[in-house]
Amino acid sequence: MKQYTFALLCFLAATFSCGQTGNKNRYETADCPPTGTSDLINEEGRTVEKRFIAPAGYARTEAGEDSFTAFLRKLPLKPHNTKVKLYNGQLKPNQDAHVAVIDMDPGNRDLQQCADAIIRLRAEYLYKRQLFDSIHFNFTNGFRADYSKWVRGYRIKVEGNRTYWVKMAAPSNTYDDFRRYLDIVFTYAGTLSLSRELAAKKYSDISAGDVLIRGGSPGHAVIVVDVAVSTETGGRICLLAQSFMPAQEIHILKNPENPENPWYKADEDGVSIETPEWTFYPHDLKSFPEK
Repeated sequence: MKQYTFALLCFLAATFSCGQTGNKNRYETADCPPTGTSDLINEEGRTVEKRFIAPAGYARTEAGEDSFTAFLRKLPLKPHNTKVKLYNGQLKPNQDAHVAVIDMDPGNRDLQQCADAIIRLRAEYLYKRQLFDSIHFNFTNGFRADYSKWVRGYRIKVEGNRTYWVKMAAPSNTYDDFRRYLDIVFTYAGTLSLSRELAAKKYSDISAGDVLIRGGSPGHAVIVVDVAVSTETGGRICLLAQSFMPAQEIHILKNPENPENPWYKADEDGVSIETPEWTFYPHDLKSFPEK
């Protein structure tokens, strides 16, 4: 019997962090009918905020120019009705889970799965603002991978149950080196480690950048990319995005409860949140801790 070392456990955590067999998978083939259009989708819009229109009676929450919310709203989108591709260029089997595809490469290895996509978006935002000291994520065993140390030329070594830094390269903060750092994080982090890093949050207070996450093997996670508020009741609605398993392009999720309206209601505690490939609950909502 193989010895269950940390490296193996981390591999399994990364491999199964987005449960392919999950607690639901209602759509299986690539032959599903195409996503319908609605007056809430501007087919010509090329960013999240331009593609998706807030329903009547709702207004997007305010966001500072340099905020994570603003970054997510400005994520570039591929043309309307683009299909989701896997890391190897093949089509995702389920083409009925999304209403838009984010124009961001998923890499060419089976690494950027569900939790990794959230890590990617958060890290890309912090990298763009050059907040290098704020870029850090934990491995499944608790090892903290600080990008600021990577920038100084240190690299991470994993030997069995031992994880440590070694000075191996010249200092660099190039984007290519940043992506290599993320690939290491993707390899040894997953829904379990990310869920431990995040702070619990009340579902009715949901904000862009929050995460619905179930840590485990299998587990799954999706990220809130936009929020609008009812001008009458104060109730919130949100847009959700995910990657899945195997690694694939990040995509904005369809709302299976109302295919013509991609916005999910977030103003009712105690109800399930039915996404096309997973069921979450209000207590699954978490957020990145304030720096």
